[in-house]
Amino acid sequence: MALATIASPPPGLDHLSADRFARLSELIYAETGIKMPRTKATMLEGRLRRRVRDTDTRTLDGYVDLLLADPHANGEIDHLINAVTTNKTDFFREPGHFDFLADTVLPTIAAEGQRRIRAWSAACSTGAEPYTMAMILDRFAQTSGVDYGILATDIDTDVLETARRGIYPAEMVEPVPSVLRQRYVLGSRDRRAAQVRIAPALRAAIGFARLNLMDTHYPIGAAMDVIFCRNVLIYFDKPTQEKVVRRLCDCLRPGGYLFLGHSETIAGMDLPVKTVSYTVFERC
Repeated sequence: MALATIASPPPGLDHLSADRFARLSELIYAETGIKMPRTKATMLEGRLRRRVRDTDTRTLDGYVDLLLADPHANGEIDHLINAVTTNKTDFFREPGHFDFLADTVLPTIAAEGQRRIRAWSAACSTGAEPYTMAMILDRFAQTSGVDYGILATDIDTDVLETARRGIYPAEMVEPVPSVLRQRYVLGSRDRRAAQVRIAPALRAAIGFARLNLMDTHYPIGAAMDVIFCRNVLIYFDKPTQEKVVRRLCDCLRPGGYLFLGHSETIAGMDLPVKTVSYTVFERC
C-alpha cells in the first residue's frame, strides 16, 4: 500500500524556528529597543507574512535568513521595523497634558519673553499627537503673538506618510473640542466619504521626519521648549528607558518641559528634571 503524501503547509502558515526567532528578536531589540518575547511569536509571524510574500522568500525562516544576511540591503530593515512597531494614537489622548500645555506651559514661556516656541512630538505615530499640539499652540499664537514650530518624528515610515497627509476617519477627530474642530478640521468634499483633513495652515507648521530613539544622538537642531514622548517607553526595558529619557533631556533647554505617558515613570533615574505635574517634567 502506498504511503499518503504529506502535503506542504499552505504558503503563510509556516512558523519561525526557535533559532530564527531568537536571532530576529535580537535584531529587533538592537534596532528599536523593543523586547520581543517568545510569547509574541504568533503576533510577529502574522505581521511578517506579507514580507515573505513581497520578498518571495517562501517561508518565515527564509525571510529571516534574507534579512540577517544584510539587514540594510534594499531597505528591508525599514519594512521589518514598520511591521513590528505598535501605532496606537488618538487626538487629545491623555487630555490633562494638553490642558497643562495650554494653561501653564505656554503662558509661562511667553511670560519669559520668548517669541518662538519649539515643540517636538517624538514617536508621533500617524500624527494625532502633533496635530493636537499644533491646535493648542496655534490657538495660543493667535492671542499672544508668539510664533511656533513643531517637529514630529517616528521610526515607522508608513505612519509618517499617513501623518504628512493629515487625512483621518471622521470618527477619529471626535475627541477634538468643537471650537477647535471647526477651525482646524476640514470635511471631505465627497459627503459619502467619512473622512476629514487637517487644515493646510496647521499641516504647514509641522515638519515630519524619521528618527530612531535608539540612535545615540538626536539631530533635531536647537534645543526644544516642549517635548512629548508618550506611551513609547513602555515598550523598552529599564536601561533603554533611561538612555532615551536622558537623550531627550539633552534636547531640552533649561526650563523646557518633557511630557511622558500616564503609565510611564522615571522613578529611580538620575535625570536633570523635576516633576511639575502628572508625568510632566521641567528641565533643570
